[in-house]
Amino acid sequence: MYWEKVYAVCYNNIREIEPAREMVQDIFKSLWERREELELENVNNYLIRSAKFKTFEYIRNKVSQQKHICLKHEGCSTSSNCTEERVMFNNLKEKVNLLVDTLPCRCREVYKMSREQGLSNKEIASALLITERAVEYHITKALGVLRLNLSNYSS
Repeated sequence: MYWEKVYAVCYNNIREIEPAREMVQDIFKSLWERREELELENVNNYLIRSAKFKTFEYIRNKVSQQKHICLKHEGCSTSSNCTEERVMFNNLKEKVNLLVDTLPCRCREVYKMSREQGLSNKEIASALLITERAVEYHITKALGVLRLNLSNYSS
């Protein structure tokens, strides 16, 4: 009943078909998961506002990723050891991913939402139905594991 309207808001803001569809799916999934605790007076307004927030979040994350990529490429083009740095970066990234996979389930989920999806602690807490304090605990725990196991990578 509301899918097309929510999709239109997402698509009109980002002009990408698949990400817009995924956003709509995420919005309805979140609504379904929180159906018992939500008290909505106007479902239409709630869904439209959710779509706007979702697209702003997507744009924010995309801009942030592009900035990091540009900075990495700029640093690489001025570096004489570009290939070596890229290999070291890929090795470090692989090691981080392996360590993240060893974290307990909830800790891993919170870490990925924070670091890979760029969500705030409040957004994570809301999505997982846990307290912000629990989110902070899981992030601190994950960073501690990474710091401990990656100490030989510090310069």
